[in-house]
Amino acid sequence: MTYDWFAGLVFFGTLTATTAIGRFIAFRIPSVREMRELNDSADQPKLARRSYQEALPKNVRAAKWQALGFYVLILPFCVNLAGLPWWRFIVDVVAVLMLYDLTYYLTHRFLFHGKPLRKIHALHHQARKPTYVDSLYVHPIETLIGQGLFQLSIPAVALATGAPLNVFAMVVATQIFVNAGTLNHVWVDLPRFPFKWLQFLTTGHAAHHVDMNQGNYCQITLLFDWLFGTYEQPVVRSEP
Repeated sequence: MTYDWFAGLVFFGTLTATTAIGRFIAFRIPSVREMRELNDSADQPKLARRSYQEALPKNVRAAKWQALGFYVLILPFCVNLAGLPWWRFIVDVVAVLMLYDLTYYLTHRFLFHGKPLRKIHALHHQARKPTYVDSLYVHPIETLIGQGLFQLSIPAVALATGAPLNVFAMVVATQIFVNAGTLNHVWVDLPRFPFKWLQFLTTGHAAHHVDMNQGNYCQITLLFDWLFGTYEQPVVRSEP
């Protein structure tokens, strides 16, 4: 595989554009806009705490520098602009996300909730009823590990298939990864249709935040929790 700097630029530009367009469209939906306002309201007292004021900038800064290094040094070896049949596009997206979800499940269960990194992960678990800002209330070491697992899933799948992956497929995979990590902490009370999937995502992760002895260790799906016997029933909250 060769360093395709142009494909790397296309990835970064497309990711930036789709993020802006997605936010613009999503917050034009009244129920979604109301959800954001409720989370913002619940976040304000948390943001006034010293612990949040100290942790959030460190975490965001670590995530940005790591992402920049990956986009510049590694990603251009793993993506290109070659056309793909529609089924291969879907397979590549699913393969990257499932590999990430499996490695994150194992890391989350045995490192973050085991002895090695339990104290580091305890910072994030101070949020018993998480809202939007709690997706960022994470120790930088945990962020670097979690984000790194997703990033390394891309070259791993590319090496397994013997060829770079389609750049737009990887934009889709990255958007799903980023938004799942955020949305599973957001408090929601949205119409069942078409938001049933979002309700399942957030209530499943809410069960994980009850205390540090709960299951639901996956981030994208709860598939591996179901397979390995750590699935917990979702917790539906009536308020943020």
